[in-house]
Amino acid sequence: MSRSAPERLHRRRAVIASTIGTTIEWYDFFLYGTIAALVFPKLFFPGSSAGAGVLESFSTLFVGFAARPVGAAIFGHFGDRIGRKATLVTTLLMMGFATVLIGVLPGYAAIGAAAPILLTVLRVVQGIGVGGEWGGSVLMSMEWGSRKRRGLMASLPQLGVPLGLLLSTAMVKLCTSISGSGFEAWGWRVPFLFSVVLIGIGLWVRLKVVESPEFAAVKVNRTVERRPVWTAIRKHPREILTSAFVRLSEQAPFYLFITFVLTYGTKELAMPRGELLNDTLIAAAIGLLSVPLFGHLSDRFGRRLVYGIGIVCTGLYAFPYFALLDTRSSGLALLAIVVSLLVHDVQYGPQAALIAESFGAKVRYSGAGLGYQLASVIAGGPAPLIAAALLQATGSSVGISWYIVGCAVLSLAALLLMPRRAREAAPVSAVAAPESSKA
Repeated sequence: MSRSAPERLHRRRAVIASTIGTTIEWYDFFLYGTIAALVFPKLFFPGSSAGAGVLESFSTLFVGFAARPVGAAIFGHFGDRIGRKATLVTTLLMMGFATVLIGVLPGYAAIGAAAPILLTVLRVVQGIGVGGEWGGSVLMSMEWGSRKRRGLMASLPQLGVPLGLLLSTAMVKLCTSISGSGFEAWGWRVPFLFSVVLIGIGLWVRLKVVESPEFAAVKVNRTVERRPVWTAIRKHPREILTSAFVRLSEQAPFYLFITFVLTYGTKELAMPRGELLNDTLIAAAIGLLSVPLFGHLSDRFGRRLVYGIGIVCTGLYAFPYFALLDTRSSGLALLAIVVSLLVHDVQYGPQAALIAESFGAKVRYSGAGLGYQLASVIAGGPAPLIAAALLQATGSSVGISWYIVGCAVLSLAALLLMPRRAREAAPVSAVAAPESSKA
């Protein structure tokens, strides 16, 4: 067996494990967002008005986003100190078991105020798990790839987003069909409990992965940072902040496109819930091709150019998106949702490599994770809340469109201010032989 053959085997395992793992964890995360829009207002906040119930339900969604930077800091520390593999196993277990427990959590009618409190706690655990997951999965894949293909390699774990969205939406649709009128009583719990099966699959795959060659080289050379999170904050504050703000135009609109649209479409436009879920399934399936495509194009034409095009397209689409939805036409609603996720993917494909390459291997897990997950606090988490508040205050989607445009402007500024770092060659040859011998 040639020396390159085990390297290819480990690279393939790393990509598969990263992608499957992120799929499972995003399945859990998206499932919560979907059910938060459809069921949780009545189940956990029954005493509130319809509008207030939606806001309270999306508040628990925001708590999970707020917990993500905490997860990035915790697991960034251990990922840069101990390794990518161990942290990925831990984050998978945290996320999976929190999801299962949500599936058996009694509602407000059964245990009163303890129900929304426990829901919030479990949501925090989910957020910490996802916060630590992204850095490890992306780096495990990217650091096993060649320097010339980092955009593509880092985009492959990003497929966990459309795959997780596809799987969670399909499960909700299936359980809606099976349970019928009982969906709000018990049918919504089945997709959460199904996470037990996914945990087993993900754990089996991830335990077979070999540590990434770039981090292995850091350990061999004894250059591991003692306090990687603090080092990243102290030495790379501009990289962290611009990484967070460059995601505004990607993450804030995304959670409007996949979560808030369910509330807006069903409550404001009286569109069938099943139809909107079908549209989301189609859009997510397209993402399986578009995410790696734009990751590959960033290898050919540059991360910043491709990402910048995505930012501009998102800003330009803010008003047409709601205009298409407001027609209440099935075909135009499908077009609106598909195009919304496509312009998202123009950014999401090259995003992982764009952010990760801003940091050296010794603090990459910590720095990239912090920058990436801080966007959850300023973008993803508040977005459904802000959209619901704007809609309630104005009765129109115009304010939401301007909100999307504002996010695009800030992201473009952050992209221009983001420091450039010369791409580092992955020292695979330095560690391939020792790592291969462990397989």
